[in-house]
Amino acid sequence: MTRPTHKELNNKLKQALSVLMNGQVFLLNQAALAVDALELEYRIETELKKVLHELLENATPVDYKGNRPPQRSYEQDISGLDLFAFTVSIDRFSEPVYFKFSISENVLWLVSLHKNR
Repeated sequence: MTRPTHKELNNKLKQALSVLMNGQVFLLNQAALAVDALELEYRIETELKKVLHELLENATPVDYKGNRPPQRSYEQDISGLDLFAFTVSIDRFSEPVYFKFSISENVLWLVSLHKNR
């Protein structure tokens, strides 16, 4: 069976939303995410969790744009964790947004969040 399955993606989105609400959000590459936030015209300090909430609420397994099976991270902080990438349209932004995340225990690791390229 090819991973991730529809069910796995649904569960991963639900888990990410739960961690967002009850855990911590860490930014893997803060400088790149800050530049992308400027381009999308939102403030990381005050609006990131709301933006992520909207994206996760609207994302479906059909929006999955990652590898099959999911790519594993080579970055030191999240080495070996599965990466989940989605492209989603929400009212806040005029263009579809690509975002990629990983989850470790009670931490949502944001890897990318930018206009879909």
